[in-house]
Amino acid sequence: MKKTTIFCLFLLTVFFTNASELVYKPINPSFGGNPMNGSFLLGKAQAQNKHKASLSKKSYAEKFQESLERAYINKMVREITDLSFGETCDVASEECDASVFGEDSIFTSGDYEIQIITSSSDSITVQITNSVTGEVTIIEVPRFG
Repeated sequence: MKKTTIFCLFLLTVFFTNASELVYKPINPSFGGNPMNGSFLLGKAQAQNKHKASLSKKSYAEKFQESLERAYINKMVREITDLSFGETCDVASEECDASVFGEDSIFTSGDYEIQIITSSSDSITVQITNSVTGEVTIIEVPRFG
C-alpha cells in the first residue's frame, strides 16, 4: 500500500505542477539589463583591475622644450599652408611675423630632422628623417597660387 500511495502522490504533483518558459534577464545594462546596475558593475570592475597606468613625471625644462617645439612646428605648418595657397606675407609689414624658414631650411627636434624645401615652383617638399632608425618620410604639398 505504501507504493501505491507514493505513486498517487507523484501523479498528483505531476498533474498540478505548472510549468513556464525559462526567461533570461541580463544584469549588464549594455545587454538590456537594468540601467541602475551600471555604476555598480563599473565599480566592481575597477576594484578588480590590477593594472595601473604608469605616470611619467616630466621636468619643467622638458615641458618647456616640448611646448616650444609644438609652437615652432605649428608655425611651420601655417607657413607651408600659406605658401601652398599663394598667400605671401610682406615681412616689412607690422601685421606679419618674419618667416620661420627662408628658401630651404632644416629644423632638428629630438631624434627627428625636418627639412623644408621651398625652391620648387610646383610644390613644397617636407622631408622628415628619424636619425635613430634612418626612416625618411617625404611630404609634398602642391602650390595652388
